[in-house]
Amino acid sequence: MLPLIKVGLPESNKLMPMLEQVLYSGMLAEGEPVYEFERQFARHFGLDRAVAMSSGTAALHAALVLAGVAAGDEVITTSMTAEPTNVVILQIGAIPVFADVDISSGNLDPADIAQKITKKTRAIVVVHYAGIPVRLAEIAEIAQRHGIPLIEDCAHALGARYNDKGIGCVGDFAIFSFQAIKHMTTIDGGVLTFKDESLLRAAKKFRWFGLEKGIPRTEVDITSVGYKYNMHNVAATIGLAQLDVIDNVISRHQANGHFFDEHISSISGLSVPTFDATALPSYWLYTVFSDDFADIEKRLAEVGVAANKLHRPNHYHSIFKPYAGELPQLEKYYQRMIHVPCGWWVTDDDREKIVDALKRG
Repeated sequence: MLPLIKVGLPESNKLMPMLEQVLYSGMLAEGEPVYEFERQFARHFGLDRAVAMSSGTAALHAALVLAGVAAGDEVITTSMTAEPTNVVILQIGAIPVFADVDISSGNLDPADIAQKITKKTRAIVVVHYAGIPVRLAEIAEIAQRHGIPLIEDCAHALGARYNDKGIGCVGDFAIFSFQAIKHMTTIDGGVLTFKDESLLRAAKKFRWFGLEKGIPRTEVDITSVGYKYNMHNVAATIGLAQLDVIDNVISRHQANGHFFDEHISSISGLSVPTFDATALPSYWLYTVFSDDFADIEKRLAEVGVAANKLHRPNHYHSIFKPYAGELPQLEKYYQRMIHVPCGWWVTDDDREKIVDALKRG
C-alpha cells in the first residue's frame, strides 16, 4: 500500500558516520551540534534566528509564553489541526477560541478571526494546514491593527513560501516540527523563531528549566519557570544531515502537488484547494474535495494507495467542546475532504495511478 505519510532519512552512508561520531564523542546533550544546527537551519530557510527545541509542541508552548499569553487569556486558533496545537493552549491555562476556516483550503478565515477578537485576546495561532500557507497578508494586517502577536504553526509547511519569503517570516513567532513523519525529521524535535531579538535569552532559558547555559550552576539565578525542552546533539546531528537533502525532498512534494493541482482539478465532481497567488505550498499532504470522500478512499485502496482524513477537528474532542462554538465552514470542509499521498516517495507512476483511479471513480 502506498502510504499517506512516510518517514524519510538521509542515506545511511551519509547519516551513520555522523551519528557514530556524535554517539561516541562523550557529548550527547545540548552542545555545539545543536548550535550549528540552529545556525544552518535559520540560514537555509531565511529565518532571523532559530532556537532548537525537543518538539514542535515545546516550541509552540514557548511562543505562547513569550508572546505574553497567561492563564485566562484567549487565543484565537483553528480546530483543523493536530491536537497538540490546542492542547498546549490549555496547558498554560488559556482559552482556545476556535475561528472558522476558509472552505477552499482548510486554513483559518481572516474574516472570522477578526470577528472572534475580544479584549481578552492575547495571540492568534495560525496553522498552514497540509503545507498550504494561510492568507497571511490579511491575517497579519488584522493582528497588527489590534496589536496582537501572530504565531505561525509551520509544522506542515517546511519549505513553503509566501511573498517570496520562507514561511515563518511574517508572524511575530513561528514554530517548525521535526516529528517522525514531517518533511524533515530529527526523530523528534522542533524550532522556534521570532522577530524580537531581545527575547532570545528568555527563549533559551525557557527551554532549560529557566537556567542559562554557560553559567556555572552555583552562580546562576532562576527568575522564571522553564522546562526541559532543549534539543540534544544526536537529534541535531540528524538534522544537520537532513539539511543536505531537504531541498530535494521538498521539491518532490511540490512537483507532485503541482501535478495533482493540474490533473485532479479537471476531473468532474472533484476539486482541489485554492490559496493566495503569492503562496507556494510545500504539500505535506494533498487534499481532494468530493461529495463522496468514502468512494475515493475505496477506489484508491483498490489500486494500493492509502487515503484518509488523517486529522480529526479538535472541537470533536470532549476536552475542547466547551470552546467549540459554530464552525459551519469547517464542518463542510471536513465532510468533503480527503488526503492522498503527495510526498517524496510518490513516483511519477504512482501519481499517474492516483489520477487514473480518480478519473475512473
